Amino acid sequence: MWAQQPAAQAAPAATASAPAVPAASAPAAGASGLTAAPPQASSAEAAPGPAAATPAPSAPAAVAAATGKPDPAMGEQRFGSVCAACHGAGGNSGTPANPKLAQQHPDYIIKQLQEFKSGKRPNPIMQGFASQLSEQDMKNVAAYLGAQQAKPGFAKDKELVTIGEKLYRGGNQQRALPACAGCHSPNGAGIPAQYPRLSGQSADYTASQLVAFRDGIRKNSPQMAQIAAKLNDHEIRAVSDYIAGLR
Repeated sequence: MWAQQPAAQAAPAATASAPAVPAASAPAAGASGLTAAPPQASSAEAAPGPAAATPAPSAPAAVAAATGKPDPAMGEQRFGSVCAACHGAGGNSGTPANPKLAQQHPDYIIKQLQEFKSGKRPNPIMQGFASQLSEQDMKNVAAYLGAQQAKPGFAKDKELVTIGEKLYRGGNQQRALPACAGCHSPNGAGIPAQYPRLSGQSADYTASQLVAFRDGIRKNSPQMAQIAAKLNDHEIRAVSDYIAGLR
């Protein structure tokens, strides 16, 4: 349902140990190599309509809605009816093209949902789903996802990981390319309310978002657009693979 954060995003930094490296498919390539992923996640199910509305809230839920406080229990219900088909149980997507949302910072999730809904972050599929959510729904879903445990991811290519680690942890001073770790932290945990968690994110999804930032398709983070503009396809693959193995 989302990607890099408001203020800034760069691919995250690494942990001391090298990530596990099982086999997997490479990101889809176009005429120039990497391409931005198509709108989120094809799921056989259509976006739920009015009939899929959640049941009337219980007394505690009604109180939470009245005060504007997030209600994770209601968020779990809404996530299950609107989001889980593409993003997996508990936000642990099993589809490389769809981001993992478990353990993501709630403020980041809310921001992305608001921008999908408004069209600031164009994505026809996500705009359709986000349009079904009220501000309270967004708070509830974000609170629920933030409390879920993310399943670890894995890198795929040892050679790419070596290149990705250098970029993530140290950037490239000659090209004025900042280290991803500076904003997203060495282990990819991010900084709440500022920069998203990237640790263990699918390499395919991360690569597609970096390409979208670089190519001007995704415009909701000028800082990330400036950083991604300095990366070539090979570097994007490398740093994305490294991020996938961060713990």
